[in-house]
Amino acid sequence: MSRATTAARALVALLILAALLSNAAGAIEDDLLAQNVSYFTNQSNLFFVVLVLAGLVLAGRRPPWWDDIRGAVAFYLAMTGIIYALLVAPLDELLRWDIGWTGIVLHRLAPLVALVDWVLTPRRRAPAARRILWWQLYPVLFLTLTWARGGITTWYPYEFLDPTASSWGQVLLTTAVVLLAFFAVAAAVHLLEGRARSRGVPATAAEPVLH
Repeated sequence: MSRATTAARALVALLILAALLSNAAGAIEDDLLAQNVSYFTNQSNLFFVVLVLAGLVLAGRRPPWWDDIRGAVAFYLAMTGIIYALLVAPLDELLRWDIGWTGIVLHRLAPLVALVDWVLTPRRRAPAARRILWWQLYPVLFLTLTWARGGITTWYPYEFLDPTASSWGQVLLTTAVVLLAFFAVAAAVHLLEGRARSRGVPATAAEPVLH
C-alpha cells in the first residue's frame, strides 16, 4: 500500500470521525445520544473509522480475513448511501448540497470513498462467495435490536421501520424489499473487489479467504 493511499484513507477517516463527533455533541446537548448512536448511518461510518485505524496498526500483518471485513464495511456504507437517498432523504434533497457538512460526509462522501477504495485496491486472494451471507448478520442484528428497542421506547431511527407510522404489514413489506436489496448490493460488492490482479499471486492460484 502506498503512503499516499494510506494518508488518503486516514484523512477521510478523520473527517468522518469529526462529523460523527459533531453530531454526537449536538445529540448530547439535546439529550439524544442514545438515538444518535442507534442510526445505521452513524454505526457504519464508525466501522469505517475503526477499520482504517486498525489497518494502520496492523500494517504488514493483517489476517487472511481482513479483506472480507473491508468488504463488509464497504457494503454497509454503500447501503447507507442507497437507503438514505431512496427511503430517508426528501426527494428535493438528492441534488442539493446545502444539507450540512456532516450530512455530506456521512451520507455521500463516506459511501463513495469506501466503494472506490474497495474497487481500486487489488485483492490478495480469491474470496469465497459465502461471505455475502455473513455480511448480512449485522443488518439483521440491527433490525432485530431496532424493533426490540422500538417496542420498549416507541422510538425508531427510520420511519420505514416504524410500525406506528404506518402498519406492521407495510413495515414488513418494505423490510423484505430492503433485505433483497441488501443481498443484491452485497453480491455486487463481492464481485467488484479489486479488479486489479491479485498481488503477486496468479488469479487461478489465489486461495479462498474462507473455507
